[in-house]
Amino acid sequence: MTTPVPPVIEAVAIDGPASSGKSTLAREVAKRLGYAFVDTGSLYRAVALALDRAGAGDLSESDPRFIGALAACSVAIEPTPSGVRVDLSGEDVTPLLRDERLGRIASRVSAFPSVRKALFALQRTLAAAGRIVMDGRDIGTVILPEARLKIFLVADPEVRAKRRLLDLERNGQQASLEIVLADILQRDERDRSRKIAPLVPAFDALVLDTSHMTVSEAVDWIVDRYR
Repeated sequence: MTTPVPPVIEAVAIDGPASSGKSTLAREVAKRLGYAFVDTGSLYRAVALALDRAGAGDLSESDPRFIGALAACSVAIEPTPSGVRVDLSGEDVTPLLRDERLGRIASRVSAFPSVRKALFALQRTLAAAGRIVMDGRDIGTVILPEARLKIFLVADPEVRAKRRLLDLERNGQQASLEIVLADILQRDERDRSRKIAPLVPAFDALVLDTSHMTVSEAVDWIVDRYR
């Protein structure tokens, strides 16, 4: 008896480690294809913001205050070709989500099964509609395994740290390359070693090294393979 093959969804799933270019490339690919773009990292950062505001961002998953803050967290997202609007309990928090501190909290709590479970249904609902470009760390393996094209980005850690440092400086935040690189390496270890949805390529993903590619070159590479 053969196992039924799930229908292919007209979508691009882009996974990869921190600062490998996921969001930038996903946004540009979505524009080129006329698809919606969903940055799933924004969902985890919104949860991190809710937990931080409740004083639960550094607590364990089993702490009653963490459980209560997560249960009270209501996240909604509106995908568009140019980006996403993220609402937290009815408040548009999109401009607040690039803060580096929230990124560190999000990286830690995204390993918690309760957090991943809380966001799974929302991500699947968005993905199932198709005509979407979605980026994250488990899109091709968990959220959207039916995507027509799955991309797994890689890049040299120091290159990624330099990119991240430029992003921080554009947003008026100060940091040193050494600190940013150490943070990226720590995130890599957490993402790859977590028990739930670890950062690994889907079995049928195409691996793209963006270390020495321009955004335009990488977008061309992805769109050519999708078409």
